Amino acid sequence: MENIVYNELCIRGFAIDVGVVYSRELNENNNSVRVAKEIDSIATKGGKKVYIQSAFALLSEEKTASALKPFSLTGDSFPKIIVRGDIKKRWYDENGVLNIGIMDFLLDENAV
Repeated sequence: MENIVYNELCIRGFAIDVGVVYSRELNENNNSVRVAKEIDSIATKGGKKVYIQSAFALLSEEKTASALKPFSLTGDSFPKIIVRGDIKKRWYDENGVLNIGIMDFLLDENAV
C-alpha cells in the first residue's frame, strides 16, 4: 500500500522523501535512549508540505499509537494524513490528523 501511495503522489507532481524523527524512550535497563521513528512520506510541491503515513489496518490502540507517534514528534503544523485500507469514510482525529481510506485517497486529487 505504501508503494501505491508513493506512486499516486508522484503522478500528482509531489516530491517524496522519507522522514525520520527522534524521541527519547526508556530501554529495558531504564536508561533513556534516542529512538528513530519513520514517517512514510513527506510530500512537497511548491510551498506545500504534507506528512503521510500508510496503514493497511489499525485494529488496536497500540497499532494506532505507533502510526501516530511520528506525527507528534515533527514539531510543526503541516497537514498530517493516514491513508488506511480499513476505513471507507474520512474523518479527522482529535489531533487534526486526517484518516482517509485508500480508495478515497486515490479518487480525490484534493485530498492532499
